[in-house]
Amino acid sequence: MSVGRLAGAGTEAARGNGPQRARAKRAAAGRTIAERTKAERARAEGAAAEGAIAEPTTAKSATTERTTAKSATTERTTAKSATTERTAAEPATTERTRAERTTTEPATTEHTTAEPATAEDARAQSAAAGAARGRGPVADASARRKADPPSNMVIVGSSTGPAVPATAATPAADSRPVAAPDAGLFARYTRDYVAGRDGQVMILEAGCSTADDDLGVGGLRETGADIVVSLIDDDQPVTSAALGMDGSLADCVQGDLRRVPLPPRSQDIVLCSLLLQRIHNAELVLDRLVAAIRPGGLLLLHFGDRDSAAGFLDRVLPSAARRAVWRQRRPDQPGPYPAVYERLSSARGIQAYALMRELVIAERRALGGLAGTLTGPPGFLAAQKLIAWLSRGRLTAAHEELLYVLRKPEDRFARIL
Repeated sequence: MSVGRLAGAGTEAARGNGPQRARAKRAAAGRTIAERTKAERARAEGAAAEGAIAEPTTAKSATTERTTAKSATTERTTAKSATTERTAAEPATTERTRAERTTTEPATTEHTTAEPATAEDARAQSAAAGAARGRGPVADASARRKADPPSNMVIVGSSTGPAVPATAATPAADSRPVAAPDAGLFARYTRDYVAGRDGQVMILEAGCSTADDDLGVGGLRETGADIVVSLIDDDQPVTSAALGMDGSLADCVQGDLRRVPLPPRSQDIVLCSLLLQRIHNAELVLDRLVAAIRPGGLLLLHFGDRDSAAGFLDRVLPSAARRAVWRQRRPDQPGPYPAVYERLSSARGIQAYALMRELVIAERRALGGLAGTLTGPPGFLAAQKLIAWLSRGRLTAAHEELLYVLRKPEDRFARIL
């Protein structure tokens, strides 16, 4: 075959394949466009579907919010109505409570006055309940100890003494004579002390010329009490005159109270009556008297108050005025005694002394002045009020004299050698 023919055949083949290639390219482009169109349609349909799903969800949430708001509004309305009902019901409830209390009070009284057996049953039930809870009687006892105040508390006051159990206050069998309601303070404490002791009771009266019968020893001896009374006083001339006029004071030991023999712990009760305001070195003398008291014994003090208007007048009035007051109160007795009034002879002085010496103040009482119980010449109380007003409260007209009952505590750690 010649070269020309081969060349012509190749040209013709090339010319025949050209249209086929063009058609193939156009078909491939069409398929690509169709696929893109389908993909876009699929995307559009997916977006439409998501929007369709989202719209009901949003609508549902909005509906839920509206329902919640309506329920909240309904609850507020209900609360307001409930508050209104409570406000309207309060008067009725108050009246009903008052009626129930009125009805319950007689029942409570009847329950209080029930028989002892009922109270014992209640205690047994409470003990059983406590045991079931794991507490037992010990817990109940501790609760009672916390609720009740200690029974050994001593309250200082004008009419309060040492706390005693109710059963001890009124013993079943008591042969002691019952004291009159107006019995003296010192006589009452002396009687109680003698009743609680077996054997001999030793009593020391310091300043016996002005003591009178403050302890009621005669009545106690009539009941069979074994009481020994010792008497001491100072050695001033007015004291000697007073002792000479009273035969019952013939056994009094007279002398310097700082040196009079006083064995330690030899006395159960020491009475110091109207002595502190008329002697010097009162604190030293009182120390010796306290040392002579046995543990558990009593110190009974009766003295004029330095901080009272009457004590001030006793120090500054002339002798004639002092004698007038003395004769009004102690007629036909030598006096008046010297007015010394050291700092110890006052309420503040005695309280500080008791604190330093560890003495217990069991009771205190005031006499004279506005408190009464002491006589005086006309105008003496008015003079006390005037002095109290002029002193701007530093001196008082509420009383003239003070009574103190002090107890020497027991020493549990002491040993008798």
